[in-house]
Amino acid sequence: MVGRNEKLRMLILCSMFAAITAVLAQVEIPLPIVPISGQTLAVGLAATILGSRYGATSMVCYVALGAVGLPVFAEMKAGFSILVGPTGGYIFGFILTAFITGLILEKTSFTLKMAMIANTVGMIITLLMGTIQLKLVLDFTWSQALAVGVYPFIAVGLIKAFLASWIGITVRQRLVQANLLQVKKDFAA
Repeated sequence: MVGRNEKLRMLILCSMFAAITAVLAQVEIPLPIVPISGQTLAVGLAATILGSRYGATSMVCYVALGAVGLPVFAEMKAGFSILVGPTGGYIFGFILTAFITGLILEKTSFTLKMAMIANTVGMIITLLMGTIQLKLVLDFTWSQALAVGVYPFIAVGLIKAFLASWIGITVRQRLVQANLLQVKKDFAA
């Protein structure tokens, strides 16, 4: 029964982080092709708090909600057309970003320093996946894709990586203290 309750608790947390991502997606600075939004902050928070498996699960839920038509993406957009459009690579990248960020923390330690490293790696993954799809969909050169899909996001990405690390580690510690989150590693050696 304890294992079942723990799984239910984690699925509820995954759902909450999918919802948090949808809300933070609407906090944005519009740019011509790819807006700066709070989505990546939410991805970092999910990974830092929930770890690899559940952080990625929360992003799968988020992507699925948008794919079926709920307006959860930036600018209240939704649908499969967004996922195959210029910004879809970033959105799909959230899943891999959450998994890798959480995995780095699970393999090292849930400290502010390691969270900052993990969230910076996650930022790079998101930007890389987004830029690849941006280049392919819009038939950009690599320099055009980098100018539109990476350079405007580096400074704000580092700020969001820090915030996700600081807030995420703090919230994770409180959830562990309240016995609402397990401390065991999902991928222990």
